[in-house]
Amino acid sequence: MSAKPILFFALALTCPLTASAQAAQSKGDAIQQYLRNAEQDLAQKRPDLAIPQLEAALALDPGNIDAQANLGVLLYFKGDAVNAAPHLRAAVKAKPELWKIQVLLGLTEFRTKDADNARVDLEAALPHLKGEKVQREAGNALIASYSASGEMEKAARVVSVLLETQPTDAHLLLLSYRLNTDIANNSLVTLALAAPDSAEMHQAIARELTRRGDEPGAVAHYREAIRLDPTLPGLYFDFGNLLFNSTDQKLQSEAEPQFKAALAANASDEKSQLMLGEIAAQRGDMKAAFDAESRALELQPNDPDACSELAKVLMTMGQRDKARVLLDRAIEMDPTSYTAHYRLSSLDRQEKKFDDAKHELAEYQKYKEMKARLQAIFHEMHVRTEDKPEDDGGMGK
Repeated sequence: MSAKPILFFALALTCPLTASAQAAQSKGDAIQQYLRNAEQDLAQKRPDLAIPQLEAALALDPGNIDAQANLGVLLYFKGDAVNAAPHLRAAVKAKPELWKIQVLLGLTEFRTKDADNARVDLEAALPHLKGEKVQREAGNALIASYSASGEMEKAARVVSVLLETQPTDAHLLLLSYRLNTDIANNSLVTLALAAPDSAEMHQAIARELTRRGDEPGAVAHYREAIRLDPTLPGLYFDFGNLLFNSTDQKLQSEAEPQFKAALAANASDEKSQLMLGEIAAQRGDMKAAFDAESRALELQPNDPDACSELAKVLMTMGQRDKARVLLDRAIEMDPTSYTAHYRLSSLDRQEKKFDDAKHELAEYQKYKEMKARLQAIFHEMHVRTEDKPEDDGGMGK
């Protein structure tokens, strides 16, 4: 890191310099010379020579922020965290927007066992260093600190910040999965201990049973949750979604009242509004489907599912241009939406754009197969979890 000397602007004087002015000028010249020497040493990759030059400059001008920052950085990379910390702290105090310096300060504080201040500094600087190598180092330090103290929610938030610039990083994705799984499991255990017979507990059990494919068990627990607390947020949508995807036609017929109940409780429930549109479309009521799905898109303009479903209705109504706009938008927001790719392929075939149709069909097949593989993996995980023998404490039954 090169030093950046502060520029001094001399005033044009019409009289000789006084002794004090001469002394000030001499001091300023000396400071500038030390800074130039440090810059030259750094250019020659001799930080060991630059350090005493910066120390000499600071002895004459402790308020020189560039010198404070540069000296702190050099001492940090030298491994001298104890002496680096005061210089980095002085620079950050004078210029809080020096995010890289604040990250180094936080890392230095971790090394010197000042964990509380380290967390404050790293948390403040982390979001401002997107794409920077030092962001990953800072993030890892915070994650390790929070994980060690059992603060999984805070660790998960740090991982989310890192994923914003590294969304396909396998290590971060695995870490996010592990942390969020631990958080979910801990919350479920706490809920079971705190309120084992509550509507919330029954809803949580129903969601877990749905995930495992136990439809009858899930239905029973959803009904009990509704009996205990019919005002529980999200309850009607979850239950309606299970019923809508059931292979039992009788259960399917019960889905619509659940989505209507969800909307009665919350008129801004976009997902329930969208599901009512799908149900209307299935029975051939395109006007009701159009109204419901248009309302859903109005509530949540950035929902690719709402765009894709409304596009399907528009295609049925012969409004292909409007449908294409919505499908393009859905794919822009979610390139893996194989449903949107399939519908766009159908639209291209109708308009005799056969090359485009072939491309969209290939995208449809690619993403559909990818999601099928994911479903198979999740299914295998669930099966293995269920087949795992319970720990009986080493005592045979």
